[in-house]
Amino acid sequence: MLFLAVLLFSCPQMSQQKQKTTANGKEMVPNPKLVLVQGTLNVVMTQNVTLACLSEPGSPPVRYALFKHNQQVSALNRSDLSPARFTLTISSASDVGEYKCKAEYNNSSGGKYSNSLNFTLLEPVSKPVLSSPTSQAKKGQNVTLSCFSENGSLPITYLFFKGTQNISPQKTMQKREAAVIFLFINSLSDFGTYKCKANNSFPNNTKYSNGFNFTLAEERSHSQPLIIALGLILLLFIIGLALAIPFFVIPLYKAKKFKSTRPSIGLTSTVNAEESYTENEVIYSEIGKFLSPPAVRQVSSGSGRGHLLTLLAEAIFEIPQNPCLPPSDSQAAKTAAG
Repeated sequence: MLFLAVLLFSCPQMSQQKQKTTANGKEMVPNPKLVLVQGTLNVVMTQNVTLACLSEPGSPPVRYALFKHNQQVSALNRSDLSPARFTLTISSASDVGEYKCKAEYNNSSGGKYSNSLNFTLLEPVSKPVLSSPTSQAKKGQNVTLSCFSENGSLPITYLFFKGTQNISPQKTMQKREAAVIFLFINSLSDFGTYKCKANNSFPNNTKYSNGFNFTLAEERSHSQPLIIALGLILLLFIIGLALAIPFFVIPLYKAKKFKSTRPSIGLTSTVNAEESYTENEVIYSEIGKFLSPPAVRQVSSGSGRGHLLTLLAEAIFEIPQNPCLPPSDSQAAKTAAG
Protein backbone atom coordinates (compact mmCIF):
# COMPACT_ATOMS: atom_id res chain seq x y z
CA MET A 1 0.00 0.00 0.00
CA LEU A 2 2.82 2.39 0.81
CA PHE A 3 4.44 1.60 -2.50
CA LEU A 4 1.22 2.22 -4.35
CA ALA A 5 0.76 5.62 -2.68
CA VAL A 6 4.28 6.70 -3.56
CA LEU A 7 3.74 5.59 -7.13
CA LEU A 8 0.52 7.57 -7.45
CA PHE A 9 2.15 10.72 -6.00
CA SER A 10 5.12 10.51 -8.32
CA CYS A 11 3.07 10.05 -11.47
CA PRO A 12 1.78 13.70 -11.73
CA GLN A 13 5.27 15.07 -11.12
CA MET A 14 6.68 12.84 -13.84
CA SER A 15 3.88 13.97 -16.17
CA GLN A 16 4.62 17.66 -15.55
CA GLN A 17 8.32 17.04 -16.04
CA LYS A 18 7.57 15.41 -19.37
CA GLN A 19 5.47 18.40 -20.50
CA LYS A 20 8.34 20.77 -19.70
CA THR A 21 10.86 18.71 -21.61
CA THR A 22 10.94 18.40 -25.38
CA ALA A 23 12.10 15.54 -27.48
CA ASN A 24 15.65 16.91 -27.60
CA GLY A 25 15.75 17.49 -23.85
CA LYS A 26 15.17 21.28 -23.82
CA GLU A 27 12.81 22.81 -21.27
CA MET A 28 9.44 24.16 -22.41
CA VAL A 29 8.64 27.67 -21.06
CA PRO A 30 5.09 28.35 -19.82
CA ASN A 31 3.23 31.48 -20.92
CA PRO A 32 4.23 34.52 -18.86
CA LYS A 33 1.76 36.94 -17.33
CA LEU A 34 1.69 40.69 -17.99
CA VAL A 35 0.19 42.73 -15.15
CA LEU A 36 -0.23 46.44 -14.46
CA VAL A 37 1.75 47.44 -11.40
CA GLN A 38 1.37 51.24 -11.39
CA GLY A 39 -1.21 53.44 -13.13
CA THR A 40 -4.42 52.62 -14.95
CA LEU A 41 -5.36 51.39 -18.39
CA ASN A 42 -7.02 54.75 -19.05
CA VAL A 43 -4.09 57.11 -19.31
CA VAL A 44 -3.54 60.78 -19.94
CA MET A 45 -0.68 62.65 -21.53
CA THR A 46 2.68 62.60 -19.65
CA GLN A 47 1.39 59.82 -17.37
CA ASN A 48 3.79 57.04 -16.28
CA VAL A 49 2.69 53.42 -16.11
CA THR A 50 4.62 50.34 -14.94
CA LEU A 51 4.15 46.82 -16.32
CA ALA A 52 5.53 43.57 -14.89
CA CYS A 53 6.16 40.43 -16.91
CA LEU A 54 6.52 37.23 -14.85
CA SER A 55 6.98 33.65 -15.94
CA GLU A 56 6.28 30.55 -13.90
CA PRO A 57 9.31 28.92 -12.26
CA GLY A 58 11.74 27.69 -14.84
CA SER A 59 15.45 27.57 -15.42
CA PRO A 60 17.00 31.05 -15.37
CA PRO A 61 18.37 33.12 -16.97
CA VAL A 62 15.21 34.43 -18.62
CA ARG A 63 14.95 37.12 -21.28
CA TYR A 64 11.79 39.25 -21.22
CA ALA A 65 10.78 41.47 -24.15
CA LEU A 66 7.89 43.99 -24.29
CA PHE A 67 5.99 44.39 -27.54
CA LYS A 68 3.48 46.97 -28.77
CA HIS A 69 1.47 45.91 -31.79
CA ASN A 70 4.02 43.14 -32.50
CA GLN A 71 6.90 45.62 -32.38
CA GLN A 72 9.50 45.31 -29.64
CA VAL A 73 9.86 48.41 -27.50
CA SER A 74 12.05 47.14 -24.64
CA ALA A 75 13.86 44.02 -23.33
CA LEU A 76 15.32 42.86 -19.97
CA ASN A 77 17.36 39.83 -18.83
CA ARG A 78 16.76 38.22 -15.47
CA SER A 79 19.24 35.83 -13.86
CA ASP A 80 16.72 34.89 -11.22
CA LEU A 81 13.01 34.30 -11.16
CA SER A 82 12.08 37.90 -10.37
CA PRO A 83 9.65 39.61 -12.75
CA ALA A 84 10.78 42.14 -15.33
CA ARG A 85 9.39 45.65 -14.85
CA PHE A 86 8.82 48.05 -17.74
CA THR A 87 8.02 51.74 -17.18
CA LEU A 88 6.30 53.67 -19.97
CA THR A 89 5.65 57.40 -20.37
CA ILE A 90 2.56 58.32 -22.44
CA SER A 91 3.81 61.24 -24.49
CA SER A 92 1.61 60.92 -27.59
CA ALA A 93 -1.40 59.08 -28.94
CA SER A 94 0.93 56.51 -30.51
CA ASP A 95 2.01 55.31 -27.05
CA VAL A 96 -1.41 53.81 -26.31
CA GLY A 97 -2.70 50.53 -27.62
CA GLU A 98 -2.08 46.83 -27.05
CA TYR A 99 1.01 45.58 -25.19
CA LYS A 100 2.36 42.04 -24.69
CA CYS A 101 5.50 40.48 -23.23
CA LYS A 102 7.54 37.48 -24.30
CA ALA A 103 9.67 35.20 -22.09
CA GLU A 104 12.57 33.14 -23.43
CA TYR A 105 14.86 30.72 -21.63
CA ASN A 106 18.32 29.92 -22.90
CA ASN A 107 17.67 26.22 -22.99
CA SER A 108 14.11 26.51 -24.31
CA SER A 109 13.01 25.73 -27.80
CA GLY A 110 11.18 29.05 -28.18
CA GLY A 111 9.53 31.98 -26.39
CA LYS A 112 6.02 32.32 -25.12
CA TYR A 113 3.78 35.40 -25.28
CA SER A 114 1.75 36.70 -22.42
CA ASN A 115 -1.75 38.07 -22.23
CA SER A 116 -2.31 41.56 -23.65
CA LEU A 117 -3.06 44.87 -21.92
CA ASN A 118 -4.76 47.66 -23.86
CA PHE A 119 -4.17 51.31 -22.91
CA THR A 120 -6.69 54.03 -23.83
CA LEU A 121 -5.78 57.68 -23.97
CA LEU A 122 -8.12 59.94 -22.05
CA GLU A 123 -8.94 63.34 -23.53
CA PRO A 124 -10.64 66.07 -21.50
CA VAL A 125 -14.10 67.05 -22.60
CA SER A 126 -14.53 70.32 -24.43
CA LYS A 127 -17.04 72.97 -23.40
CA PRO A 128 -20.50 71.57 -24.16
CA VAL A 129 -23.05 73.44 -26.22
CA LEU A 130 -26.63 73.69 -24.96
CA SER A 131 -29.22 74.26 -27.68
CA SER A 132 -32.88 73.84 -28.57
CA PRO A 133 -34.80 73.84 -31.86
CA THR A 134 -36.78 76.84 -30.64
CA SER A 135 -36.03 79.74 -28.33
CA GLN A 136 -39.66 80.83 -27.93
CA ALA A 137 -42.31 78.85 -26.11
CA LYS A 138 -45.73 79.32 -24.62
CA LYS A 139 -47.57 77.76 -21.74
CA GLY A 140 -48.53 74.15 -22.30
CA GLN A 141 -45.79 73.54 -24.89
CA ASN A 142 -43.21 70.71 -24.91
CA VAL A 143 -39.63 71.77 -25.68
CA THR A 144 -36.33 69.90 -25.98
CA LEU A 145 -32.83 70.68 -24.78
CA SER A 146 -29.67 69.02 -26.13
CA CYS A 147 -26.18 69.11 -24.63
CA PHE A 148 -23.17 68.06 -26.71
CA SER A 149 -19.40 68.08 -26.15
CA GLU A 150 -17.49 67.73 -29.41
CA ASN A 151 -14.19 66.50 -27.95
CA GLY A 152 -13.36 64.17 -25.11
CA SER A 153 -12.88 60.50 -24.40
CA LEU A 154 -15.97 58.33 -24.25
CA PRO A 155 -18.11 57.75 -22.32
CA ILE A 156 -19.23 61.28 -21.50
CA THR A 157 -21.70 62.05 -18.73
CA TYR A 158 -24.11 64.98 -19.06
CA LEU A 159 -26.23 66.70 -16.44
CA PHE A 160 -28.93 69.36 -17.02
CA PHE A 161 -29.95 71.95 -14.49
CA LYS A 162 -31.85 75.23 -14.15
CA GLY A 163 -30.15 77.73 -11.91
CA THR A 164 -28.49 75.48 -9.34
CA GLN A 165 -31.13 72.74 -9.36
CA ASN A 166 -30.79 69.50 -11.31
CA ILE A 167 -33.72 68.92 -13.63
CA SER A 168 -32.81 65.46 -14.92
CA PRO A 169 -30.77 62.39 -13.95
CA GLN A 170 -27.29 61.98 -15.38
CA LYS A 171 -27.10 60.78 -18.96
CA THR A 172 -24.00 58.77 -19.92
CA MET A 173 -23.38 58.63 -23.66
CA GLN A 174 -21.31 55.73 -24.95
CA LYS A 175 -21.33 57.22 -28.45
CA ARG A 176 -20.40 60.69 -29.58
CA GLU A 177 -23.91 62.08 -29.66
CA ALA A 178 -25.88 64.71 -27.79
CA ALA A 179 -27.83 64.08 -24.63
CA VAL A 180 -31.46 65.20 -25.00
CA ILE A 181 -34.14 65.94 -22.42
CA PHE A 182 -37.79 66.99 -22.80
CA LEU A 183 -39.38 69.81 -20.83
CA PHE A 184 -42.97 70.88 -20.35
CA ILE A 185 -43.55 74.62 -20.01
CA ASN A 186 -46.24 74.75 -17.38
CA SER A 187 -45.86 78.23 -15.87
CA LEU A 188 -43.79 81.39 -16.06
CA SER A 189 -41.32 79.89 -13.59
CA ASP A 190 -40.27 77.45 -16.31
CA PHE A 191 -38.85 80.36 -18.28
CA GLY A 192 -35.31 81.04 -17.16
CA THR A 193 -31.66 80.17 -17.72
CA TYR A 194 -30.78 76.54 -18.37
CA LYS A 195 -27.30 75.01 -18.40
CA CYS A 196 -25.61 71.63 -18.66
CA LYS A 197 -22.26 70.17 -17.69
CA ALA A 198 -20.14 67.39 -19.14
CA ASN A 199 -17.37 65.22 -17.70
CA ASN A 200 -15.62 61.92 -18.35
CA SER A 201 -12.99 59.74 -16.70
CA PHE A 202 -10.37 62.41 -17.22
CA PRO A 203 -9.51 63.55 -13.68
CA ASN A 204 -10.62 66.93 -12.39
CA ASN A 205 -12.23 67.98 -15.64
CA THR A 206 -15.83 69.25 -15.69
CA LYS A 207 -17.00 71.74 -18.27
CA TYR A 208 -20.15 73.89 -18.17
CA SER A 209 -22.15 75.02 -21.15
CA ASN A 210 -23.43 78.42 -22.08
CA GLY A 211 -26.76 79.59 -20.67
CA PHE A 212 -29.93 79.12 -22.69
CA ASN A 213 -33.15 81.08 -22.16
CA PHE A 214 -36.67 80.39 -23.34
CA THR A 215 -38.76 83.49 -24.04
CA LEU A 216 -42.53 83.70 -23.92
CA ALA A 217 -44.03 83.60 -27.40
CA GLU A 218 -46.65 86.27 -28.16
CA GLU A 219 -50.19 85.05 -28.69
CA ARG A 220 -51.37 85.82 -32.21
CA SER A 221 -54.83 87.38 -32.52
CA HIS A 222 -57.41 86.10 -35.00
CA SER A 223 -57.42 89.43 -36.84
CA GLN A 224 -53.71 89.29 -37.57
CA PRO A 225 -54.08 87.09 -40.71
CA LEU A 226 -56.79 89.46 -41.99
CA ILE A 227 -54.56 92.47 -41.45
CA ILE A 228 -51.73 90.74 -43.28
CA ALA A 229 -54.06 89.86 -46.18
CA LEU A 230 -55.34 93.43 -46.43
CA GLY A 231 -51.80 94.74 -46.35
CA LEU A 232 -50.85 92.43 -49.21
CA ILE A 233 -53.87 93.51 -51.23
CA LEU A 234 -53.01 97.18 -50.67
CA LEU A 235 -49.44 96.52 -51.67
CA LEU A 236 -50.56 94.77 -54.87
CA PHE A 237 -52.91 97.68 -55.65
CA ILE A 238 -50.08 100.21 -55.25
CA ILE A 239 -47.81 98.12 -57.47
CA GLY A 240 -50.55 97.83 -60.11
CA LEU A 241 -51.22 101.56 -59.98
CA ALA A 242 -47.54 102.31 -60.36
CA LEU A 243 -47.40 100.05 -63.41
CA ALA A 244 -50.59 101.56 -64.91
CA ILE A 245 -49.46 105.21 -64.75
CA PRO A 246 -46.95 105.13 -67.62
CA PHE A 247 -49.14 102.88 -69.82
CA PHE A 248 -52.72 104.08 -69.23
CA VAL A 249 -53.04 107.21 -67.10
CA ILE A 250 -50.51 109.40 -68.90
CA PRO A 251 -51.78 108.52 -72.45
CA LEU A 252 -55.41 109.06 -71.31
CA TYR A 253 -54.55 112.44 -69.84
CA LYS A 254 -52.80 113.49 -73.03
CA ALA A 255 -55.81 112.40 -75.11
CA LYS A 256 -58.25 114.40 -72.97
CA LYS A 257 -56.04 117.43 -73.11
CA PHE A 258 -55.89 117.23 -76.92
CA LYS A 259 -59.70 116.94 -77.20
CA SER A 260 -60.23 119.95 -74.92
CA THR A 261 -57.92 122.13 -77.02
CA ARG A 262 -59.65 121.30 -80.33
CA PRO A 263 -63.05 123.11 -79.61
CA SER A 264 -61.25 126.17 -78.36
CA ILE A 265 -59.31 126.27 -81.60
CA GLY A 266 -62.55 125.98 -83.60
CA LEU A 267 -64.26 128.62 -81.47
CA THR A 268 -61.39 130.99 -82.00
CA SER A 269 -61.63 130.42 -85.72
CA THR A 270 -65.38 131.11 -85.62
CA VAL A 271 -64.92 134.28 -83.62
CA ASN A 272 -62.20 135.40 -85.93
CA ALA A 273 -64.43 134.64 -88.87
CA GLU A 274 -67.33 136.57 -87.34
CA GLU A 275 -65.08 139.50 -86.54
CA SER A 276 -63.71 139.40 -90.08
CA TYR A 277 -67.24 139.27 -91.47
CA THR A 278 -68.32 142.26 -89.35
CA GLU A 279 -65.34 144.26 -90.49
CA ASN A 280 -66.13 143.37 -94.08
CA GLU A 281 -69.73 144.51 -93.65
CA VAL A 282 -68.54 147.84 -92.28
CA ILE A 283 -66.18 148.22 -95.18
CA TYR A 284 -68.90 147.33 -97.63
CA SER A 285 -71.29 149.87 -96.08
CA GLU A 286 -68.69 152.57 -96.34
CA ILE A 287 -67.98 151.60 -99.89
CA GLY A 288 -71.70 151.57 -100.64
CA LYS A 289 -71.84 155.28 -100.04
CA PHE A 290 -69.91 155.69 -103.24
CA LEU A 291 -71.70 152.98 -105.23
CA SER A 292 -75.07 152.85 -106.85
CA PRO A 293 -77.78 150.63 -105.32
CA PRO A 294 -77.35 147.88 -107.93
CA ALA A 295 -73.61 147.86 -107.28
CA VAL A 296 -74.18 147.68 -103.56
CA ARG A 297 -76.42 144.63 -103.95
CA GLN A 298 -73.81 143.03 -106.15
CA VAL A 299 -71.03 143.70 -103.62
CA SER A 300 -73.17 142.40 -100.69
CA SER A 301 -73.74 139.13 -102.52
CA GLY A 302 -70.93 136.66 -102.63
CA SER A 303 -70.75 136.78 -106.42
CA GLY A 304 -69.79 140.47 -106.80
CA ARG A 305 -67.01 140.67 -104.34
CA GLY A 306 -64.50 139.75 -106.98
CA HIS A 307 -65.27 142.96 -108.81
CA LEU A 308 -64.98 145.13 -105.70
CA LEU A 309 -61.93 146.95 -106.90
CA THR A 310 -63.42 147.54 -110.35
CA LEU A 311 -66.65 149.02 -108.99
CA LEU A 312 -64.71 151.02 -106.42
CA ALA A 313 -62.64 152.51 -109.19
CA GLU A 314 -65.69 153.37 -111.24
CA ALA A 315 -67.32 154.98 -108.21
CA ILE A 316 -64.31 157.11 -107.62
CA PHE A 317 -64.46 158.40 -111.10
CA GLU A 318 -68.21 159.15 -110.72
CA ILE A 319 -67.75 161.18 -107.50
CA PRO A 320 -68.87 164.82 -108.09
CA GLN A 321 -66.19 167.35 -108.30
CA ASN A 322 -65.81 170.15 -105.84
CA PRO A 323 -68.75 172.64 -106.26
CA CYS A 324 -66.35 175.46 -106.12
CA LEU A 325 -64.83 174.27 -109.37
CA PRO A 326 -66.67 174.69 -112.69
CA PRO A 327 -68.20 171.43 -113.93
CA SER A 328 -66.68 169.75 -116.89
CA ASP A 329 -68.52 169.37 -120.16
CA SER A 330 -69.37 165.75 -119.58
CA GLN A 331 -70.78 166.42 -116.19
CA ALA A 332 -72.85 169.32 -117.54
CA ALA A 333 -74.18 167.08 -120.22
CA LYS A 334 -75.14 164.43 -117.66
CA THR A 335 -76.80 167.03 -115.52
CA ALA A 336 -78.79 168.35 -118.42
CA ALA A 337 -79.80 164.87 -119.39
CA GLY A 338 -81.00 164.21 -115.87
